[in-house]
Amino acid sequence: MNNNKNSKVTTPLPHREGLGGGSCSIVILNYNGAQMLRRFLPSVMAHTPRDLAHIIVADNGSTDDSLTVLSEEFPTVEVISLDQNYGFAEGYNQALRRVGTSYDYYFLLNSDVETPEGWLQPLLDYMATHPDVAACQPKLRAEHTRSHFEYAGAAGGYIDYLGYPFCRGRLFETVEEDKGQYDTVADVFWATGAAFLIRSNVYWEVGGLDGRFFAHQEEIDLCWRLRSRGFRIVCIPQSVVYHVGGGTLPKENPRKTFLNFRNNLLLLYKNLPERRLRRVMFLRFWLDALASLVFLLKGERRSFCAVWSARHEFCRIKKDFAADRAANLSASVLDPIPEQYPASLLVGYHLKRKHTYSDLLR
Repeated sequence: MNNNKNSKVTTPLPHREGLGGGSCSIVILNYNGAQMLRRFLPSVMAHTPRDLAHIIVADNGSTDDSLTVLSEEFPTVEVISLDQNYGFAEGYNQALRRVGTSYDYYFLLNSDVETPEGWLQPLLDYMATHPDVAACQPKLRAEHTRSHFEYAGAAGGYIDYLGYPFCRGRLFETVEEDKGQYDTVADVFWATGAAFLIRSNVYWEVGGLDGRFFAHQEEIDLCWRLRSRGFRIVCIPQSVVYHVGGGTLPKENPRKTFLNFRNNLLLLYKNLPERRLRRVMFLRFWLDALASLVFLLKGERRSFCAVWSARHEFCRIKKDFAADRAANLSASVLDPIPEQYPASLLVGYHLKRKHTYSDLLR
């Protein structure tokens, strides 16, 4: 449930069939990504049939020449210009309010994703024949190492007992080569926000992305709400896209560390059943302390500080999410969620040396 006080009522865009309306609106959120638009938008335009989807770029208050590039080099692409940088989560909420609900589906697509020919059809076909599926993702391979999965999404996302996310094809820093080992359609706990297809009515039914997250793990929070309400989420590996990843904030950036640690605590607080919340939060305090110590021993003092800043910020704002937690728990019809790994990923990975998703299942 998104209670962001900065949200504005906007007039939906007309459903313009002449520009390739279809049943799907592909919305690419851009912030100071002029070079990414030049590099990757042509593939989306070339390989997205006009009768399947309508392409929109939502500019999140860019200060570079993104709007000029769009106007001069991509004049046929519709543009939504937001008045400031709302972050990933609220930026999409602002843009999708403008898009409206005349489309059956929203496709949230990062600006650093290359889409090959035929990428969209398998996703739409599956959704059309599986009404119980609320959202899905394609298989993500790394744009720079195309034989391997991409860190942020791979072949579908999961989460362990303590809230640590992982993927089919990626556990912590271990990213697998794609040898077809995960080429079956699979139910997942979360679908990556880098390439995220969702039914438009369901998006608003569960409150959309939580704008207070700003960026990072907001899609996991949204998917947790979907899954706990009984909707399915799947990865459809018959569709493949190539993702750069880390284009906005490098992995070692302290701001990214702050957002990941704070938002992970928020999604746990918002969604964990009462019987598990206290134990998980107790364990996470000590695990976060251990993580901060590792940063310090590696000489990454700013990341050390970011962990504790994140925990302090979580404690400060937790009360603002109490109503969301109550609403989520009251709407939940599925506990436990089958796709949540019932043990510790840390133990499996570091102590039992299970470094692939297949190993973890054994």
